Amino acid sequence: MSADEQTKLQPRIELETIGLQAYFGETRAVHGVSLRMPRHRLTALIGPSGCGKSTFIRCLNRLHEEIPGARAEGQVLLEGEDIYRRGVDPVLIRRRIGMVFQRPNPFPTMSIYENVASGLLLAGVKDRRTLDPIVERSLKQAALWDEVKDQLKRTGTRLSGGQQQRLCIARALAVEPPVLLMDEPTSALDPISTARIEELLLELKKAVTVVMVTHNMQQAARISDQTAFFLLGDMVESGPTDAIFTNPKDQRTEQYITGRFG
Repeated sequence: MSADEQTKLQPRIELETIGLQAYFGETRAVHGVSLRMPRHRLTALIGPSGCGKSTFIRCLNRLHEEIPGARAEGQVLLEGEDIYRRGVDPVLIRRRIGMVFQRPNPFPTMSIYENVASGLLLAGVKDRRTLDPIVERSLKQAALWDEVKDQLKRTGTRLSGGQQQRLCIARALAVEPPVLLMDEPTSALDPISTARIEELLLELKKAVTVVMVTHNMQQAARISDQTAFFLLGDMVESGPTDAIFTNPKDQRTEQYITGRFG
């Protein structure tokens, strides 16, 4: 096989960090991380608590800088364009790089319908003929439509925890982001709801690039395509998930995945 043919078989890089560093005031929390996150793949970030995973993922759509005194240095490339370049609007970046958090956070005063449509409503889209099919499509993508299609006027907070998290996923998907960030999206859920979210992610990554922080190594092994191991602000190593879990290159990775620390 020629080099050109091999290149064509490689997944396109959707998101990439080059020398990314994150600070809280003078404290450096992420130390020069360079990581490539391929298109339509699920990248899992693993490591013990406080190792920089959540800070790193919040840098990927410029949420980190919303914390007083926090800043990021280095590059984050979305399809080759640096999202930290001067003049880039962080709000527009967050429309292209959606995020789902650890605990479900539906807007409490909004209906299920309004929760899903909120990003579009904020952008000035008011026409129900435009919104209705987007809301339906997003809820179907989040595997929630059949459960809520007859109660769209109810508040989202009346749903179960697992349903609320899928509602938050639908809300993120409504603006059609090419990338979806997930910060421990199942850690607050029961095993049945966790399984539903994992099944959903396996489907979603066919259309959306997913980057997920998880403390659950079994989860990372089950559903991710590549895994990056973080420790004390450093990315120790990254690679195909099978390789990371069966033949890690760094002794610290092996010690972590075998439960000797963390």
